[in-house]
Amino acid sequence: MSVNWDSQRIARTALIIAVVLLSAWMLWRFVPALAWACVLAIATWPMRQWLARRKLGTTAIAALLTLILAFVLVLPVIELGVRAAHESGAIAQWIADIRQNGFGTPQWLTRLPFIGSSVAAWWQANLADPDAARTLLGRAETGGIFSLTRTLGVQVANRLTILVFTLLTLFFLYRDGLSVVEEAQAIADRLFGKPGAQLGNHAVTAVRGTVNGLVVVGLAEGVLLGIAYMVSGVPHAVLLGLLTAVLATVPFGAPLVFIACALYLLAQSHTAAAIALLVFGTVVAFIADHFVRPMLIGSSTRLPFLWVLLGIFGGLESFGLVGLFLGPAIMAVLLAIWREGAEKDTEAAG
Repeated sequence: MSVNWDSQRIARTALIIAVVLLSAWMLWRFVPALAWACVLAIATWPMRQWLARRKLGTTAIAALLTLILAFVLVLPVIELGVRAAHESGAIAQWIADIRQNGFGTPQWLTRLPFIGSSVAAWWQANLADPDAARTLLGRAETGGIFSLTRTLGVQVANRLTILVFTLLTLFFLYRDGLSVVEEAQAIADRLFGKPGAQLGNHAVTAVRGTVNGLVVVGLAEGVLLGIAYMVSGVPHAVLLGLLTAVLATVPFGAPLVFIACALYLLAQSHTAAAIALLVFGTVVAFIADHFVRPMLIGSSTRLPFLWVLLGIFGGLESFGLVGLFLGPAIMAVLLAIWREGAEKDTEAAG
């Protein structure tokens, strides 16, 4: 009888593993959408709880929050697309003008320390001369613009598909999230005991703290630096502020934009504005990346700053953009397991 029971248990376990692996293989292309939906649901769950206390129905709450997030996520994409389409004509005209007349060497280029003379010589040989500029830009046009356009089109289609499935999954998580959490906790208790539910709580707290530390701080950096772009006279300050906010979600990402803007001002001979923008941007990014962000993420997850950085950059490299939020969650679970093991060893030794 025991042999029969053991064989049934082994067969059932093998069937469960096979079904899980088959499901993972079948849904692999939709994993980013599911992961983004889980991250957004965890981050905005306090809003759902607040609406639930107002006695709204679960379906109405799910629909309302999904529409709000759809508006927040889609509007910047539309804005970027409209701006890019509007600027594409000006960029094409600018390239045509360079091919026809060349692009004179800026005077400030020769004053750069160490590399100024070499860069100025290359600029003079390849861009200042109209024939050389025509040859250089002609190679760029024939070599990659059309393939780049096709690649961008495919990427945009993929991202839109992920966005649609993310919002669809998000609706069902808002509507049925409580039952899903209860079932997940029951399974975790059965497999791992009570520590399993605690590890899940650590992961949820880490995701919510990371969203606050990355997205909220990134938006604040984008607003502050966007105002600085307006004051310093950088064109398209709103678009650049939005781009700064997006890149600022990654630690040390905002300098990519404000340094480029400072170089633009320097090229336009606005030296004082360029220096002021560079100093202001450096101060804002330094405070955000070294004080505000670690405090928001680390205080909620009890993660040291080094673990926060490792989780963010490791998650970004391994899982893409969604890894910004999954990485710290994984680090929080790992550190919780470490601390639990250390406490048990200390109690055993005592």
